[in-house]
Parts: sequence; structure tokens; C-alpha cells
Amino acid sequence: MLRSRIIPCLLVKNKGLVKTVNFKDPKYVGDPINAVKIFNEKLVDELIVLDIDASQEGRDPDYKMIENLATECRMPFCYGGGIKTVEQAVKISNLGVEKIAISSAAITNPSLLTELSDAIGRQSVVVVFDVRKTMFGGYDAFIYNGKTKVKSDFFKLLKEVESLGAGEVVINSIDQDGKMGGYDEKLISKVRETIDIPLTVLGGAGHLDHIKKIISDYKVIGVAAGSLFVFKGVYKAVLISYPSVAEKKVLNSSS
Repeated sequence: MLRSRIIPCLLVKNKGLVKTVNFKDPKYVGDPINAVKIFNEKLVDELIVLDIDASQEGRDPDYKMIENLATECRMPFCYGGGIKTVEQAVKISNLGVEKIAISSAAITNPSLLTELSDAIGRQSVVVVFDVRKTMFGGYDAFIYNGKTKVKSDFFKLLKEVESLGAGEVVINSIDQDGKMGGYDEKLISKVRETIDIPLTVLGGAGHLDHIKKIISDYKVIGVAAGSLFVFKGVYKAVLISYPSVAEKKVLNSSS
């Protein structure tokens, strides 16, 4: 099996780097360019950057910000936020972004997935699902920063986006977001059983053992985290961190 990628996920709001808990109360934690520079030095596997307000506010992607980030990045770069058309995706790809992530547009305009796959290659098309538990133990997908529930069955949606051309799925647990108490393993297991395309999981990592367990037990391709890589200590002081080369070998040792 391929070595799992360990991926910092940066959330951007008003051009600043923020972190949320359960998708609420965004806390400013710095300049995303500075974070990228530090992650370059730490030999990060891949970087995900999500503009969390662009789609909800109906804004186009911030191309200048994306260009600045892509120019600075020395690792594969996935960007999402505000992408609604093939033309936007191609423009972002031409700025040096390897992967294009969409969320709400995959729900409101499913055919866009096929168009994107044809235009930039399936391997570059990523669908991000923000997911919350239901009262009865199931799962619902949400769009627009967790504010709008998707009516369709979540697991049918997974199969649909796979068939339409998605090359990768990112599952983000709203319930675990920012809590640093561990990933939603039931959710990961059910998604892993549903799709055959690469899966990246996000939401809940509080220490490296959480990442190691997910790699070991579920053989996912990507394990992403936000708080783990930008905070330190119980008071959540801002400190950019990432596993060393030796630590990454240990994390992947049972994959």
C-alpha cells in the first residue's frame, strides 16, 4: 500500500488563518503565508487550504491569495473555496495548485465533477464532505460551513461523486472539529467501505497517536489535521508543528 500522507489543513477567513471548533467561533491564528513557509521547512507531505466563507458568501476564489500561496508552497497543494465553474478551476490549476476541492458545488451541480475531471484530470478533483452525526446514529452531509443540511443520503452521495469523476474524497467531521479528541472512527470505517477512490479524513486529531491509529486500522491515503499542527498545550498557544521524518516513518510503519 502507498504510504499515507499526513496533511495540515489550513482554514482561511478574510485572508487570515483561523481555527474553529464544531465549525463555530473562528479564532485568528496568523498569516497563512507564514504558516506555509514553516511547513515548507518541515517537509510537509501535502497542504490543504480552504477558504471557509467564499461559497457561502457567493464570492469568487481569491486568485491573488491563491497565487501567493501556490508560489510559496514547496509541497503538493489542494485549494478549495468558491469554485463553481470549470473555468475557475482551470485558472486556479494554472496558478500552480495540484488539486481542486469543491463541496457545495458538488451537491448543487453534480455534473461539474465530470467536467472538472475531463478538464484537469480525475486525480486533481477532490470533493470535501462536511459530515455530522444524526440523532439515530447515521450521518448527514452539510454545505455552506455546516449551515445547510443536504437532503440526499450521505452514503449514496459518496458513490455518486465517485461515479461522476471525483478522484479523492475528504471527510470532515463537524462533531470532532477542533476538539482534538480523536477522529470519528465509525464514520471513517463506513466511508472506507463505501468508496474505492482515495480517502482523506479530517476532524479530531489531538496527538500523533490518533493519526497512527487511523493509518493502521483504516489504511486511508490521507490523514489531515488543523489544530494539531497550529496549537500547542492546553491553552492552545499558536505554534506551527509537524512530525519529523523519523516520526512519519513510525506513523506509517503499520500501514
